[in-house]
Amino acid sequence: MSDTSEDDHEISFLVKFLGRVEVVRPDGLQILEEAAQSLKFMLYSCPLPTISFCAVLPSSPKVFGFVVQHPAADTHHCYLFQSKKFSHVLVSVVGDAFRASKKQESNRGGRDLIVEALRHKNKMLQRENDELKKKLQDRLNR
Repeated sequence: MSDTSEDDHEISFLVKFLGRVEVVRPDGLQILEEAAQSLKFMLYSCPLPTISFCAVLPSSPKVFGFVVQHPAADTHHCYLFQSKKFSHVLVSVVGDAFRASKKQESNRGGRDLIVEALRHKNKMLQRENDELKKKLQDRLNR
């Protein structure tokens, strides 16, 4: 890859990824507020046993990512990050941690992952229930 590219003419900002939250609507300030509230005082994490792949993007060596299986659903998410200098080191660290976690998981069993999946499923059902209650209340108030 060449040192000069069209990316050299872009303005970029360093940001910190705070997390990802499933939402019930595609837009609205209230959605942002609720998402921020649910992430407040919590760092987003993916349980290591759910990571199925991690690598540096060959076409863009500053970009790395990993694929995670959702603990409560049969879906996968890919998370991409950019690091000016340390992409390969970060991928190596994630890979080492993943291998250590798999070794520990085989010794301990999958109980923690099941509990986490059930907690997530419960939280999703609570949100859906709250949304349905609100819709019902809105219809009753009409």
